[in-house]
Amino acid sequence: MNTSSSWKKWLLVSVALLVLGGSIARAIIARKAQQTELAQSTESAQAQSIYLAPHDVHTVQVLTLNGSIPISGSLIAQRSAVVKAKVSAELQALHVREGDTVRQGQSLGQLDTQEVGLRRQQAQQQAASAKAIWTNAEQTLRNNQALVQQGFISRQALDTSLSNAASTRATYEAAQAAARLTEKAWQDTRILAPLAGQIAQRFVQPGERLNVDARIVEIVDLDSLEWQVPLSPQDVAQVRVDATASLNIEGLPEPLSARIARINPSATADTRSVMVYLSLPRHPALRQGLFGQGQITVDTREGLAIPASAVSRDSGRDEVLRIDGDRIVRVPVQVGLRASRGGDATQPFVEITAGLKAGDRILPDASGTVREGARVTLGAATAASAPAASAASR
Repeated sequence: MNTSSSWKKWLLVSVALLVLGGSIARAIIARKAQQTELAQSTESAQAQSIYLAPHDVHTVQVLTLNGSIPISGSLIAQRSAVVKAKVSAELQALHVREGDTVRQGQSLGQLDTQEVGLRRQQAQQQAASAKAIWTNAEQTLRNNQALVQQGFISRQALDTSLSNAASTRATYEAAQAAARLTEKAWQDTRILAPLAGQIAQRFVQPGERLNVDARIVEIVDLDSLEWQVPLSPQDVAQVRVDATASLNIEGLPEPLSARIARINPSATADTRSVMVYLSLPRHPALRQGLFGQGQITVDTREGLAIPASAVSRDSGRDEVLRIDGDRIVRVPVQVGLRASRGGDATQPFVEITAGLKAGDRILPDASGTVREGARVTLGAATAASAPAASAASR
């Protein structure tokens, strides 16, 4: 009975092993079939030639490279001012609005003068009263000086007259100073432009009660615009005053030239960046607060260069796709200066110090659909340019 039971168990185990082995065999066969199909499709794809038009191919050449540092920042006016109330009063009138052009010293508006005028009148009357008291004390002093010489009054009485005259004179001078302060407050009720420019903002409306230092309008001089950009300590070490730069503003068809006017001697506490200020030519489209991007030129030299988009980084090294005969091959390169071609800041290029030579043909876009090993057919113009480029390099 036990022998029969053991035999049945071994039979079931054997059947299970046979079923498992068959499944594994079928999986291996299917995997090999997939690999064979993939290899055949790859060979078929490689056998199929890809047509490359002239604009799909770039010929490596020696170019003039402008090394640069990318920058971005805002336009800030060197001369701008927020006009504030110098006295506490009601705003009676404001004659300007946003966009109006004003000249230095021009009247912009008027504050109520009633309260300030009453204080001015009071201070003037107090000064007049103090002057009368001081004049009387001076007359008494002169009289007592004559009497003491004649022996009619004591020396102590003369000293009292001297002290009284000095005290009343000090009171008069203090009243005069108070009167001058109220006179200034009276004049400060006129709102005047501290500089020439354009009205950028109006902060209040007529009828509002303004406290001292309340903002009224902002004036901006667009002739003094400069480009303010932050640079890292590493980048600041490469720039200098009078270095040239280019600025791209949205809406302008062409970049504007700029020049470094000043470099801040201190770094900001939060970002540790250093502010650099670039002067700009006058342009009607520029406004304070506009954001711009561009680059500062730090070096110019001749070098073998290719578009930056042609370089890809794989396994920790820079590589490009080069056309070798009718095939695409991936070659490692060493990248030097990252710059622009000539004076065109919109075309980023990189210097190639090793891995390519003048006349080599590469794909300018490393992220394209053409892969290594693909067979290619060059357009007539592209194929004809290769011998000429090789001859030029020799």
